[in-house]
Amino acid sequence: MQVVILAGGFGTRLSEETQVTPKPMVKIGVDPILTHIINYYYSFGHKEFIIAAGYKQELIHDYFHRNRSKFQKMDVLVVDTGLNTNTGGRIRRLEPLLHQKFFLTYGDGLSDVDLEELVRVHIYNEKSATVTAVKPPARFGALTIEGDLVTKFGEKDPSAVSWINGGFFCLEKNVCTYITSDEESFEGNTMSKLVESEELAAYKHSGWWQPMDTLREKKLLQELWDSGTAPWVPIK
Repeated sequence: MQVVILAGGFGTRLSEETQVTPKPMVKIGVDPILTHIINYYYSFGHKEFIIAAGYKQELIHDYFHRNRSKFQKMDVLVVDTGLNTNTGGRIRRLEPLLHQKFFLTYGDGLSDVDLEELVRVHIYNEKSATVTAVKPPARFGALTIEGDLVTKFGEKDPSAVSWINGGFFCLEKNVCTYITSDEESFEGNTMSKLVESEELAAYKHSGWWQPMDTLREKKLLQELWDSGTAPWVPIK
């Protein structure tokens, strides 16, 4: 299947890195996170990629030009979808290039999501879109308070955390009809329209998932990579 990767944002929450490079080009090990994402999809047999670029898109173009041999078994197309275009608008601009059914993900997150199961759930539900739902890592301890007294302190219960959008979508091309402008956010405007039309299904992923929104999260991914136990690297 075709894989679309949203890679055009400014990455302001990771400004320590993104002042000089787009966030999808921030390295985990020796490779940009974008390459890790591509390799994950490729491990499931998917070879056609469209990179929806924007901010510092010339650096992404240059990377794939210089590393053609690394991606010679794949078809990677980098498309400039505009500097200030929102996520929905980027998808809309790609419409002439899209297959009837395609994957969509962000260029700043990794997971061990079962892509075959995601597609199976998508086909079974016969909806325009399927989002991978995840539960974010528990970060804070939970307090039980009676009056002004803390009566219990412990790790946050993961079961109490709500499901959230984990990226990793399976979409039908007709999602483009829900997007009306470059300014439209896919996560906000478009997904809300899909919900209203009862056209958004969910694939619940209880495994590992990690975004790279902050320097702390970038360091966490680097530590996993250095340990040799990175969950997003398929076992051979």
